[in-house]
Amino acid sequence: MLQKPEHELLIIIPAYNEEKNIGALLDVLEKPPISDVADILVINDASRDRTNAVVKRRHEPLVTHVFNLGYGSALQLGYKFAVRRNYRYLIQMDADGQHDPCNVLKLYETLRTPLENDRCPDIVLGSRYLPESPEFPTGGVKKIAIRLFRGLIKQISGRRIMDPTSGLQGLSRRAFLYYSQFGHFDDQYPDANMLLQMMLLKFRVTEIPALMHARTEGTSMHSGLKPIMYMMRMTLEIFSVWFRCSVLKIDKGIGDNETLWAEEDSYSHR
Repeated sequence: MLQKPEHELLIIIPAYNEEKNIGALLDVLEKPPISDVADILVINDASRDRTNAVVKRRHEPLVTHVFNLGYGSALQLGYKFAVRRNYRYLIQMDADGQHDPCNVLKLYETLRTPLENDRCPDIVLGSRYLPESPEFPTGGVKKIAIRLFRGLIKQISGRRIMDPTSGLQGLSRRAFLYYSQFGHFDDQYPDANMLLQMMLLKFRVTEIPALMHARTEGTSMHSGLKPIMYMMRMTLEIFSVWFRCSVLKIDKGIGDNETLWAEEDSYSHR
């Protein structure tokens, strides 16, 4: 029998060397109204600073990697935790303070609101670049990367996603259940490639305006020459996803397989 959580929503926070930022984030998440609807899980990806000690003092659920496994592996561990604990919704946030907690309830509400086809979304992106989004400073290389990924996603899927690199996302159970399985998720740089994959597999993806802030403490995982390497790798990953989903047709239409998801939902509520 699966364990029933206190709430149906789980917030997962991957963290790597974020001792100066994560405390302020948890200060807000641990108080109403967010604490009234959500549980929290922090995944410490073998930080070399005091991130582990800061979180332990808060008495929040914490998983610590012995070795640094990467952002994607930390996220996937959170998805597996959410599946095993029987959560229905999940929101992933960065630990560096860039994702304002005010977005949590908006993402949660959108996840539970049917789209025009009477089915709720599977992935809700917190977007920095919708017309209604507050202004967000973006560097030159990042702008180029976002425009490139927007164009590739548009050409391949027919959908225009304004913020394909947003790490602030809400996921339905069917989305994080799929992500939790072997081979379904990029264990290093899950980003625009994963969004394209999910849209090609017929999962429902939507965007809402989100408030985000520039990092003030610590070092970004996209610092130095990393953005250029990231852009090259992500472009290759996008074409790899296209080949798997559109040419090899692996898991074709699984997001629309209502029979499969109805059976899973029935099992999860036993």
